[in-house]
Amino acid sequence: MRYQSLAAMDADLVDCRRCPRLVAWREQVARDKRAAFRDETYWGRPVPGFGPTDAGLLIVGLAPAAHGANRTGRMFTGDRSGDVLYAALHAVGLANQPTAVSTDDGLALRGTRITSPVHCAPPANKPSPTERDTCRSWLDEELRLLAPTLRAVVVLGGFGWKALLPVLGDAGWQVPRPAPRFGHGAHVELAGRRPLHLFGCYHVSQQNTFTGRLTPPMIEAVLADAARAAGLPGRFETP
Repeated sequence: MRYQSLAAMDADLVDCRRCPRLVAWREQVARDKRAAFRDETYWGRPVPGFGPTDAGLLIVGLAPAAHGANRTGRMFTGDRSGDVLYAALHAVGLANQPTAVSTDDGLALRGTRITSPVHCAPPANKPSPTERDTCRSWLDEELRLLAPTLRAVVVLGGFGWKALLPVLGDAGWQVPRPAPRFGHGAHVELAGRRPLHLFGCYHVSQQNTFTGRLTPPMIEAVLADAARAAGLPGRFETP
């Protein structure tokens, strides 16, 4: 289905039940909860993208975290991966604050939208290829609606990189063959309706940040390069 706006798309996305395993898992987590959040009401549904609908920069992750976005209802909100990502976005001027704890915390992004190839929390943070492919139509439509303003994409991790390349190809950008390989700091300029800068960054998971494989300066450097490529230099300023 083609939508007239991202808001209309997201209204349908949050009711999606296409993947039985993911539906069962996200709802089980929302019922059982983590002890630290036992008094909270979990979102327990697909998580839509977050950020302005005319973004010049798109950040693509993997999938919502069971007790993060699956709890709060907003991408990378309420978990340690989000703590790292939003602190880096704030450091380079793409967010008005360095923290993300709930949907009513006042967080705003500058010219940047965050999404993922899979919109439901998967068991063990590992969606299957079939679940990725089933969820792809949402990413296809999100890219189509963002295309008029999109200038750069940062992909967090190899899963998102592999999922995104065919979507970009179908959206009108020319993806080289053989396909560009994922790596931290990878940068490819894709020709098409207008140039699109594609950047790779290690995922902000605890597996990477706790071991030092990904440090704040590393992610800030990629985000700053992507912001410049998207025409978004400088610090965030509240209107």
